[in-house]
Amino acid sequence: MKQLSVFERYLTIWVLLCIVGGIMLGKFVPSMATTLNDFSIYQVSIPIAICLFFMMYPIMVKIDFGQVLKSVQTPKPVLLTLVINWAIKPFTMFFIAYFFLGYLFKDFLPGTEILANGEEVELWRSYIAGAILLGIAPCTAMVLMWGYLAKGNDGLTLVMVAINSLIMLFLYGPLGSLLLNINSMPVPWQTMLFSVLIYVALPLFAGYWSRKLIIKYKGIDWFTEKFLHWLTPISIIALLATLVLLFSFKGEVILNNPLTIFWIAIPLFIQTVVIFVIGYFILARYLRLSYHDAAPAAMIGASNHFEVAIATAVILFGLSSGAALATVVGVLIEVPLMLMLVSICKRTCHLFPECHLEHCVSNT
Repeated sequence: MKQLSVFERYLTIWVLLCIVGGIMLGKFVPSMATTLNDFSIYQVSIPIAICLFFMMYPIMVKIDFGQVLKSVQTPKPVLLTLVINWAIKPFTMFFIAYFFLGYLFKDFLPGTEILANGEEVELWRSYIAGAILLGIAPCTAMVLMWGYLAKGNDGLTLVMVAINSLIMLFLYGPLGSLLLNINSMPVPWQTMLFSVLIYVALPLFAGYWSRKLIIKYKGIDWFTEKFLHWLTPISIIALLATLVLLFSFKGEVILNNPLTIFWIAIPLFIQTVVIFVIGYFILARYLRLSYHDAAPAAMIGASNHFEVAIATAVILFGLSSGAALATVVGVLIEVPLMLMLVSICKRTCHLFPECHLEHCVSNT
């Protein structure tokens, strides 16, 4: 079995270095981060969109789209994902965030703020609002990377991403209105549609046609042994570049609120782990899913679409609000935490049918 590349083997270290580098860049060269962040359409950063394209394209081009059609014929993992994302996750996020931020840590989060609509609220309530916005936004982009790293079924991941993207257009607003207890919740439709188009549809289209044309004119052997070998590191490099950009935009905010970020991070961390355990160790095993279906099903439930959550928090409560800060904390813990869950998946794949411990351990 071929050894992992230096990027894959030490990915956690590279990720942490890029997070630190991005925060430092945002702190000491804020003009550069501001200039790059200004290049956006419907609050979707164009530099990040470019990086995400090159992160997603190598994954998309590897997908045998015949397997996507087969995945549609096995509804159990898709049903599992839908139940986790829309019937369980929003409500566990609400209760966990309220218990920690509104009860246990309430005395550590004093103060009030004036929202964009002029209303004065306690800060801890604003942090809970940001956590809710994260909890109702299932990931529709980077989860393709997590499923790929976990050696999951890429075709199934793609199907689940497409279904969640459509459902989010209809349920994001009503769920947010219910949990935030407000009369109406403006939903950033342009941000959601444009982000799905850039993060998913564009690399999917490019991957499908380039795979088809390359195999047609160069053959499957050249595609597998030459093209994919050259392409594989690009996805990891693009992920690292995305992190540098993302954290350079939020570096000042993170450094100016270290203790607050710590208190907010605790319930977000617990929520992610709880949802992963429910999806992977309980429901997926109960449904007797194969490892290659269970891993991506659990990953898409555990991860969040933080771009949409941040955009919604800014629109609803303002750029400097506690809700916006809470969504930024979601970005801060998402990547290291998801890499940890990927490692757990590969080390425990022997618990599922059609997978062997030796295979999983040798790929960690």
